[in-house]
Amino acid sequence: METSFANGGQIAASHVEPWANPQAPWQILKWLGQADAPLLFKPRIDPMQWRWGVEFLLECMPSRTRRNMLRILTLSTYSGAVLRELRAATGLRYDDLQRGILQIYTEPEGFDAAVEATAMVRGYGINRELKTAEECVAIEPALGRRREWILGGTYTATDESGDAHKFTQGLATLAVQRGVNMRYGVSVESIAVADNRVSGVRIINEQGRKEIMASDAYVACLASYTPRLLAPIGISVPVYPAKGYSATLPITDPSAAPSGSLTDDAKKIVFTRLGECLRVAGTAELSGYGLELNRVRCEALTRRAREWFGDAIDASRSEYWAGLRPATPSNVPLIGKTRYPNLYLNTGHGTLGWTMAAGSGKALADIVSGKKPEIDFQFADA
Repeated sequence: METSFANGGQIAASHVEPWANPQAPWQILKWLGQADAPLLFKPRIDPMQWRWGVEFLLECMPSRTRRNMLRILTLSTYSGAVLRELRAATGLRYDDLQRGILQIYTEPEGFDAAVEATAMVRGYGINRELKTAEECVAIEPALGRRREWILGGTYTATDESGDAHKFTQGLATLAVQRGVNMRYGVSVESIAVADNRVSGVRIINEQGRKEIMASDAYVACLASYTPRLLAPIGISVPVYPAKGYSATLPITDPSAAPSGSLTDDAKKIVFTRLGECLRVAGTAELSGYGLELNRVRCEALTRRAREWFGDAIDASRSEYWAGLRPATPSNVPLIGKTRYPNLYLNTGHGTLGWTMAAGSGKALADIVSGKKPEIDFQFADA
């Protein structure tokens, strides 16, 4: 309901370029002072923010960027396969589209980097294709009114899109039918430990009373708030909130609106068709834990949507939203064990939480069950 409620909707195994890359420091400097910049760093008197920032700069080294890309690619590819299996087994529907994802480039530097990234992911079995401007318009005719902006694109037919909120609601309903007890309106206060194990979780229950929940195993999966929960028991997690924004716009002319999912690389904005609406999402703001809406950044999303698609969408009825993505400096999530044998991690997925969700869940389920996960990924051991 907070981190992914109205996200960009993309399930993009081909989108493996982490925010931390050799070009990022220069881009951030270029964007300083721009209220609608794709990546906005707002310095705070916050040691956690500055420590994260230093680690982020270290991850921008070319060797680390390539290593992180391969890790993200491995998990994202596996997760896509798991999601397809899950959908086939359950019949879940969530405005899902299997039409691929088109990434469009309007700046030479972005397209040059895409050529290199495309060659790399193709070497690992991802059929990401370079496209001319004409081919981009052929794939998504809604781009035709701005054909002159497009330098080229990349297209991956196996990528997908869908509404993460509808998906999780449907999955929760199926879980309840199988005997899972979902508890809502519960606040987690702290973790209790004894004899080097987690002995329970202190909560405020649905009636507002304090309670200790005890279990065989525990998973810390609280997105950006995971570090705050784990720090008191001696576990340091390098996760910091990257605030993302979205606008959900009614479609007034279906024939002139996108039929699938697109990424505008220059602005780091995603456009995804979700039923009769267009979801426009993007930007990252490193400014702490606040959820207040920045009007300038909200309006930048609808303005860009209008620039691309004109009156095909109704910007006057925009529904704005902001959520905190749990970002690690490397963009690689933390999944696996901790120093406490019955406490596990599943956090730090950043902007790719929806892409990596199914695979992360299955891999962690294997770890908790004492099995070896099916993928070769560097799982956490915090």
